[in-house]
Amino acid sequence: MQRRKLLLLISSPPLFTTSTPAFADSSAPQLASYYDHHMALLGGVAYGWSGRGQPLPMRSGVRQVGVSQDAYFALQSDGRLISWENAHDEASLLRQGVGAFASGQSGWFAIDHAQVLWHGGGRLQAPRRVADDVEGACIGDSADYYIRRDGTLWVKGLAHRGQYGDGRLTAAGDFVNTAGDAIAVRAHTGHALYLTQGGVVMGTGGNRFGPLGAHGLGDKAVRWGRVFDGVRAIATGSRHSVAIRTDSTLWAWGGEFGIEPRKLHEGVAAVAAGNSATIALQLDGSLLQWDGGSGPRRLRLP
Repeated sequence: MQRRKLLLLISSPPLFTTSTPAFADSSAPQLASYYDHHMALLGGVAYGWSGRGQPLPMRSGVRQVGVSQDAYFALQSDGRLISWENAHDEASLLRQGVGAFASGQSGWFAIDHAQVLWHGGGRLQAPRRVADDVEGACIGDSADYYIRRDGTLWVKGLAHRGQYGDGRLTAAGDFVNTAGDAIAVRAHTGHALYLTQGGVVMGTGGNRFGPLGAHGLGDKAVRWGRVFDGVRAIATGSRHSVAIRTDSTLWAWGGEFGIEPRKLHEGVAAVAAGNSATIALQLDGSLLQWDGGSGPRRLRLP
């Protein structure tokens, strides 16, 4: 009961669950960022933009947004997961009865209302069943992750940069359990973070630019190690990572932010991270974007 209560408490920024609004990769339910594509969800309307542009409305009746390198995704209020490539394209139906999803390099994950995890590799490819009793998942550039109800973290994909976090450098043929006590997971370019029940950020994988802080700095970390603490939400981009602490302050490290966590802002409700961009939703409903280490600038809705 304690685990379920904590998941509900933090569910707005860090992870998606089937009982609350869900999360996309490196995202909150209301935000998504992947490389140069970004989305925000406000008042049930999904907005999208690229680079340093301004948000434009794309779809309505939405409860979660997500992006991949070449597509936009939305979970509609009726449980339908849809995807499209350009703002004016007709959306394709990917799956029905979805409670949460994640999108990224290898396609998309969908968790249904029975907490079964499904993986689809494209808009026309039939999804396959991956696991049961799943609370959350994410798709990285080189490895995919999911968390079961018991807090165990499972990994499948490339291993050459330490993506598994258990010391191996050779990929496994199927998902393997490499950590426990996890309530959120995020992954990007060869690295990953997960969040523990106690608010500790753990990291593994490539760390040339510091997305894992000092853990494995200069090359890679092959085992999960402590990165930051006092956290309730995490996101990670290609070179940097961000976290919202329990006091709603936003912190960043890696890339142009430096190795040590740096406080960026206060009053933050949700965050997403892309290539070098950081998108934040404030408690007052306003949107901010950092481009690399510069910013923030306020995003204006039409």
